[in-house]
Amino acid sequence: MNIKEAVEKLNLKILVNGDMDREITDCYIGDLLSWVMGRAGEDSIWLTVMGNINSIAVATLADVACIVLVENASLDEDAKAKAEAMDVTILQTEENSYHLATKIYELLK
Repeated sequence: MNIKEAVEKLNLKILVNGDMDREITDCYIGDLLSWVMGRAGEDSIWLTVMGNINSIAVATLADVACIVLVENASLDEDAKAKAEAMDVTILQTEENSYHLATKIYELLK
């Protein structure tokens, strides 16, 4: 599944439009950035509430496919500008991580 398909199938809002054709191969949930940096898999869809500039750096280092801000978590302006500059796709949903992850699991099976 690519990001564009995930947006459509999961009803996600696009906050920063990056490479929508990038493939998603896994899902990672985490808010502790140092933990995510060392454990999120490449090409994962990362579910978090962390919408700050540091999350953009972690997404880049971990090479995740995209970030989804769950529970309508906000993206601050500095993070948005950095995500646009680094071509990091940022999405948003009102759902919590658990409910969204179960849907992603079904799509990736």
